[in-house]
Amino acid sequence: MYTSERIVITGVGLVSPNGNNLTEYRHALLNGSSGISPYEIRYFGKTIAGICNFPATKYQNRKDIRRGTRAGSIAIYCANEAISDSGIDWEQTDKSQVGVFIGITEHGNVETENEIYNIKQFDYDCKMWSHFHNPRTVANNPAGEVTLNLGITGAHYCIGAACAAGNAGIIQGVQMLRLGEVDFALAGGVSESIHTFGIFAAFAAENALASHNDPTKASRPFDKKRNGIVVSEGGCIYTLERLSDAKKRNAKIYAEIVGYAMNSDATDFVLPNAERQLECMKKAINKAGLEPEQIDVVSTHATATTLGDIQEINALRTLFKNSKKTYINNTKSFIGHAMGAAGVLELAGNLPSFDDRIIHPTINCDELDPECEIENLVINKPKEIGEVNYILNNSFGMVGTNCAVIVGKNLS
Repeated sequence: MYTSERIVITGVGLVSPNGNNLTEYRHALLNGSSGISPYEIRYFGKTIAGICNFPATKYQNRKDIRRGTRAGSIAIYCANEAISDSGIDWEQTDKSQVGVFIGITEHGNVETENEIYNIKQFDYDCKMWSHFHNPRTVANNPAGEVTLNLGITGAHYCIGAACAAGNAGIIQGVQMLRLGEVDFALAGGVSESIHTFGIFAAFAAENALASHNDPTKASRPFDKKRNGIVVSEGGCIYTLERLSDAKKRNAKIYAEIVGYAMNSDATDFVLPNAERQLECMKKAINKAGLEPEQIDVVSTHATATTLGDIQEINALRTLFKNSKKTYINNTKSFIGHAMGAAGVLELAGNLPSFDDRIIHPTINCDELDPECEIENLVINKPKEIGEVNYILNNSFGMVGTNCAVIVGKNLS
């Protein structure tokens, strides 16, 4: 039976190009520290990317790392860190009532490219194809690897929602808790995108791959000279619980999921639709029982593509035209575009604002594009405000999928 129980975030585990826990990550965001660096990948060659460096062996042995996937290792690290952060007695937790819901943009490309490269060395002899290929490439792999690592016997699956997938993972966790299908959810998103040369080649073919002499300045949403996306890897997983359960164990509460919405553009494979984005944000705000003027921070999706940034700003201008207290920022300027992990990493970077009342900036915006001008856009240095009670987190993806999640300060 579906209930309207309040759902809260009680733990955060993350891997990003500029930090492997929320404290490190937030410090980087407040101090203007980019995580973008030079990168080279076979066939495509030299480029730039958001590369993560985390201790995978903290939660996996080397054999499991070799057998599994990069996305799986990221998910395992994030899940374990989130559980630890939540303070739950994991040994006494009923693993059959734990669910794992992880958003992905794509999965399997890396493994298939690796296998084709491998058999090429043997004159394309398919006998050299790895018998691990199938379990590595199934769409549920990252979530499944988490269950294997942690002994979870409840439901697990991945949600394919392009670059809105991380937000979609959160929504799935909320819904499964309210349905009573699980009592504890691990929800978020992961990406291993930088390990496939195809994504770089495709963005380059679309004239949408960022370049800059200084990698740390390559991701520049809203800047007049922005020239595309910086591809990144990463992950963020939250522990979600019913508020009543969290209060029973006196858990630390980061935020409450107060509203969310998803919709579809139905207009183009890659070009965004400001009208549909606007509708998605409105629906999320209505579901939260709020007015636009009550949103304190908007975490934008903006990827530093010419049209994408303008379309989102157009939607925001319309929605918040009467709000003087809504501030707008962007996290991709620091970490690039982490695809399936983008939305959840971007939300995580803003969660501490509830306590410190500081909004991290959008960096690398040296010359604001006049078409991206909007009131209260936080650029290049942090902004301290009186209070932060609600954050709206936008994520939009290819083939026209849009997702908005609203979190509120815990006032219970």
